[in-house]
Amino acid sequence: MNLAEAIINKNIEKHPVKSAIGFKKKEEAWKEISWKKFGEIVFKTANALKEAGIQENDHVAIYSDNSSEWVIFDMASMSVGAITVPIYSTNNGEQAEYIISDSQAKAILVGNQAQYDACLEILQKENSSLELIIVSKKAVWIKKEFNSFYLEDFISKTPSTFEICKKEYEDVATLIYTSGTTGTPKGVMLTHGNFIKAFDAHFEFFKFKNFEEELSLAFLPLSHVFERSWSLLCLYGGARVYFLEDPKNIAKALEEVKPTTMCAVPRFFQKVYAGVLEKAEEGSSLKKKIFDWALATGWQTAELRRNEQPIPFGLKIKESIADTLVFSKIKERMGGRLWFLPCGGASLSPEVTRFFESVGIHVTVGYGLTETTATLTLFPLTHFEHGTSGKPLPGVEIRIGESDEIQARGNGIMKGYYQKPEETQKVFTEDGWFKTGDAGKIDDKGNLIITDRLKDLMKTSNGKYIAPQQIENLLTNNNFIQQIVLIAEGKQFVSALIVPNFEFLEDFIKKNNIPFTNWAEIVKNEKVHDFYKEKIKELQHHLSDFEKVKKFTLMPAEFDINTGEITPTLKVKRNVVLKKYADIIEKMY
Repeated sequence: MNLAEAIINKNIEKHPVKSAIGFKKKEEAWKEISWKKFGEIVFKTANALKEAGIQENDHVAIYSDNSSEWVIFDMASMSVGAITVPIYSTNNGEQAEYIISDSQAKAILVGNQAQYDACLEILQKENSSLELIIVSKKAVWIKKEFNSFYLEDFISKTPSTFEICKKEYEDVATLIYTSGTTGTPKGVMLTHGNFIKAFDAHFEFFKFKNFEEELSLAFLPLSHVFERSWSLLCLYGGARVYFLEDPKNIAKALEEVKPTTMCAVPRFFQKVYAGVLEKAEEGSSLKKKIFDWALATGWQTAELRRNEQPIPFGLKIKESIADTLVFSKIKERMGGRLWFLPCGGASLSPEVTRFFESVGIHVTVGYGLTETTATLTLFPLTHFEHGTSGKPLPGVEIRIGESDEIQARGNGIMKGYYQKPEETQKVFTEDGWFKTGDAGKIDDKGNLIITDRLKDLMKTSNGKYIAPQQIENLLTNNNFIQQIVLIAEGKQFVSALIVPNFEFLEDFIKKNNIPFTNWAEIVKNEKVHDFYKEKIKELQHHLSDFEKVKKFTLMPAEFDINTGEITPTLKVKRNVVLKKYADIIEKMY
């Protein structure tokens, strides 16, 4: 079955007038369109693509920020039977050209002027596969003589009915290029069946009630497998999805949209958690006592719910008071209706998941990769274990292989890397299990525990192994640390490059009467360095001595996508950073 058919035709038939998607243009109010209207726009776009020469199995790229046009174009290209190739909106022209060239994409949807200009240059090159550029916004200046069209004009004269191309489960639906922390990006071939079977497995796993009433806010990039899979799952289940174009506006969007669910990365939860604790610390002693009492009460009820045990009447009364005095205010800042938040991309500390559970928001921590259509394991609604990555989805099998490597097989495993048979062969065992490249173990209750990226494990000169992600995760559970890279391989002790959270550091220097010059000077300031030294000492007090950061350097600016230091999903390219800042690192030893 075609994924577009499974999402659109089914929902048009079930509830044509119900809202399907929401969007906002600049400072306008949020707007919604019904399933019937959504289907009509998708079909008009599919007809236009077909008329422009796009055929079944052609590759069609999307190079844009999140928008309603993004998902419309995605569904339209699948309707034609074409294969969608997402490109991160933050990728530069050179990176976009690599993906367009490697995938031989014929058409592309772009969102802004820089993206259009880069694609126009690519289109004009000799032997370029690119034939057609479609632009979602009329604010972008285009050259129509070079086969460039505004989406609105491109679909204006096409019919709003379309017979969706029939597809088998094993047919490729999309090519998602891995962001490449360790090398050249590879096109992961995910099939229509990968998505549909994964969606069905989620609904079987959670047994949601009235899922059609849910409202999800898409703020992570749709070009990443996590947000794309979650948003399409929501649409598949008949829920509404609102698309946020600029993730910097997330706080405002939460208050305006009031979503009930959305997927997020660990940093989102860490920032909320650290911000709430910081505020509680700054309050009066009475407010702090009330906060601590509320959190303890919330934890008691959360534990009973987690284990599906009855909550005594007296405790229910206490929880209601705790909610009125404390929790409702925290939830209100997140829109007031969030209850279910899938979290992926990296590990999340148990103290953070416990905090949200106590407040009354279920963070379902999961584990997966682009190559596994996102989710392999995740927290169920009850009987989950904090500090783990949950249990396998129905249809997914997990085993621990050589060097404690997590291996998987099941419905979501990719077809392979596009035109890279040797690379594909490398990531599968002889008996057909996918090798994740992550180390882990399975506890006695069947929960997966990630220990680290196998490639990231570091061995000190003293022969001790360091799992950097766990320590980095621990230290970024703090509002004063934005990014951190641990150094230990072949060294006598652990050191770190630390990027401060400059917003919070600014407050600190004001309170301590440190005159601001520039960040390069501030990070060298003795008072600032001592402050961070104490913070780090406090945060890592329970670590083994050999795991503790002994020396660190504060960096004057964030690691950046444009300089190749981090991927579009904000994962640090460790090798790039270590090479670029080798001199700074050597000074610490």
